[in-house]
Amino acid sequence: YIVITSKHHDGFAMFNSKASDWNILKATPFGRDPLKELAAACKKYGVKLGFYYSQAQDWNNPGGAAAGGHWDKAQDGDMTAYIRNVAAPQVREILSNYGRIAVLWWDTPVDMNKERADMLIPLLRLQPGIIHNNRLGIYKGDTETPEQFVPATGYPGGRDWETCMTMNDTWGYKSYDHNWKSTQTLVRNLIDIASKGGNYLLNVGPTSEGLIPAPSIERLQEVGKWMKVNSEAIYATTASPFKRLPWGRCTKKVSAGGVTLYLHVFDWPGDGKLLVPGLKNKADKAWLLGDKATLATQANAEGLMISVPAAAPNPISSTVVLKVSGPLEIDQPPAIAQAADGTIVLPAKEASMHGDQIQYEPGEHRDSIGFWTKPDDWADWEFVVAKPGKFELTAEIAAMGKSAVVVAIGSLKSKAETPNTGDYGKFEQVKLGSLEIKSSGKATLSIRAVPDGWSPVNVRSIRLQPTGAP
Repeated sequence: YIVITSKHHDGFAMFNSKASDWNILKATPFGRDPLKELAAACKKYGVKLGFYYSQAQDWNNPGGAAAGGHWDKAQDGDMTAYIRNVAAPQVREILSNYGRIAVLWWDTPVDMNKERADMLIPLLRLQPGIIHNNRLGIYKGDTETPEQFVPATGYPGGRDWETCMTMNDTWGYKSYDHNWKSTQTLVRNLIDIASKGGNYLLNVGPTSEGLIPAPSIERLQEVGKWMKVNSEAIYATTASPFKRLPWGRCTKKVSAGGVTLYLHVFDWPGDGKLLVPGLKNKADKAWLLGDKATLATQANAEGLMISVPAAAPNPISSTVVLKVSGPLEIDQPPAIAQAADGTIVLPAKEASMHGDQIQYEPGEHRDSIGFWTKPDDWADWEFVVAKPGKFELTAEIAAMGKSAVVVAIGSLKSKAETPNTGDYGKFEQVKLGSLEIKSSGKATLSIRAVPDGWSPVNVRSIRLQPTGAP
């Protein structure tokens, strides 16, 4: 599917609009409607068509800049009137004049109250079955839209999601932006997203002449070469049944005859032995995608071992297909283990998230549990204890207000206040109290909000420091 910008924040309509003269037919010498031409091409080649529409920001039409981007008196006006007179009629146009539309991609729901959203949401009935995202405002939509990152564990509760991401650092076009993602990064992002049950909406920004930059073309062609061999392991697959794999990712397909696991191997084993940790199912057959020769398999105490060639077929990612019988049986131990000195460190990226908003935020200045805006959301970690005892708990926390959290291991709980650090990227060490772990083996630590007076916090890690044996 394709999602194209029908109108961005500048208010310029890339289509023939009667609601505003600031459009490609009336305001430029181009004289054609490119969305109509794209709709015809999509129909011809069987590609689903989606439209991006900036409903809450319009820097040209009066009233549309109330939510942001205001710098000129000519932009003054009432936002509700703008929605009624420009945005709603334009959304009606793009949903009425271009045939079947599969996606409506809203953006930046600033100041979108219910009255304004209710002028737009009924228009979706013009396209039965259309998918719309969570950026309209007020209404939750059909999909989550993580931007420029891949959520560590997908989204709970079966929420569909789609990572939108640029190929360099720019959504539009900048002649001086040469920070292009490598083909390896693009392919592995695609695999990572598919393995977590999401879609990858990869952006390209054309030049003012309508040309796709050469570095984008080169990378897309290289991704296409990889997909010619491996598309079976991406299209129509579902999320990995494994919490983590030491060598890459996994996608799967389930049928009446069993389960097909697609093992995306980033780090090829030099000894020719690929371990699928914790897998208890009987292997029916294993082979390399693109090569039907059967690979030998052997079950052992650690899982299922697959004998693979010494060299990786593809240095970016090679796919081993594994068919197994019956429902999946996986006994995968937690990756977090106690250090030799007794310390246990629980990083944000290894947490399991529970709730509508809470998620892992990657990046040098984040690398934390973030978007913890709802006090009902929470996170936990599973880990292995070899040396039980009493532990002092500390956390790296950043916040813009004071709150309180409760950490718990089983029935044992400790409550602690969290400070205002002044920035969501400025982390401080916060003492969370002490807890005692009385037995070895698997344990789970949870962190939850104290609802009264809750203000969002970012949590980078929790550390358990031993203070003595029980």
